Amino acid sequence: MTTVTSKRSNRVMIRVKDLSKTFKVHKKLPGLKNSLIGLFKREYIIKEALQKVSFHVEAGEILGLVGANGAGKTTLVKILSGIMEPDSGSAEILGYTPWQRKHNYKKQISLLMGQKAQLWWDLPAEDCFVLLKEIYEIPLSRYNNTLQYLVEKLGVQKQLNIQIRRLSLGERMKMELIASLLHEPKIVFLDEPTIGLDLTAQRAIREFILEYRRSHRPAMILTSHYMEDIQQLCKRLAIMREGQIIYNGSLEGLQENRKQSKSLVFILKEPLKETKYLESLGIQPTFENLLKVKVIVPKESALDIASDLLKIWPVMDLSMSDDDLGSVIESVMRMKTP
Repeated sequence: MTTVTSKRSNRVMIRVKDLSKTFKVHKKLPGLKNSLIGLFKREYIIKEALQKVSFHVEAGEILGLVGANGAGKTTLVKILSGIMEPDSGSAEILGYTPWQRKHNYKKQISLLMGQKAQLWWDLPAEDCFVLLKEIYEIPLSRYNNTLQYLVEKLGVQKQLNIQIRRLSLGERMKMELIASLLHEPKIVFLDEPTIGLDLTAQRAIREFILEYRRSHRPAMILTSHYMEDIQQLCKRLAIMREGQIIYNGSLEGLQENRKQSKSLVFILKEPLKETKYLESLGIQPTFENLLKVKVIVPKESALDIASDLLKIWPVMDLSMSDDDLGSVIESVMRMKTP
């Protein structure tokens, strides 16, 4: 199969400016009485899912989109794929406005959601692909070449004639990937593509995504809670918190922060009663449970802070290590917005 080797690596494919989206959510208090009251008189709260989000993605780039649950990642992906319309702001993708849902736009994008299946469970994968060929109006020769390429790269030749529901989770995700890329989209949205997969399947999916990016150079947006996905697939990431992008820059820049900090993990004899000392230093501890506390501190002062905490906390055990990427991202998300 002939692969795309375009040199237009700096071409902006996705341009987003000041996207905002709010939802009206029913506020329900606990109890039967409040449930009955809610039938006749409902109270609502306004949730700001996105707040003036702006960024761009170039051809051949994979932008990592990370943040806690409810940060707005999936809402953003749904708007850019045309499923949802924003309240304000603009987005231009391949010259189209996504929520206008133009036919030519839909034929050039793909959305893979790791928690939702798009294939027909009672059909074998090969039959599903034939149906998608007709939906996307793919010429026969192009369809055969693309399918052969994807099947070989993902190593699923022997599973094509097996019902989707009889495949393992890893095999199903590979088939979902083929279904998403069969029409050779220029824009690919990957929402948790490795969720629930074992380590071997995760690695296979990541290696395939990297190979596909090199050969076809689409613009890709990846959301994932697995730091291994972000580290291996993305050179740039956007960190979201409460509907806002609070960091939009290189992974290398965050890695520099990683080198400058240490992670202290304390196992306690009893729950803490106060954390005034850390608050005076502007440090926010993370409680994994009542007796396990994680503290991220500057590398140069790690020993002094650890020594002081040993004196004032009921510590049973302490471990110190270089800060991992996930902890760096967590610390960024805990920072106050200027």
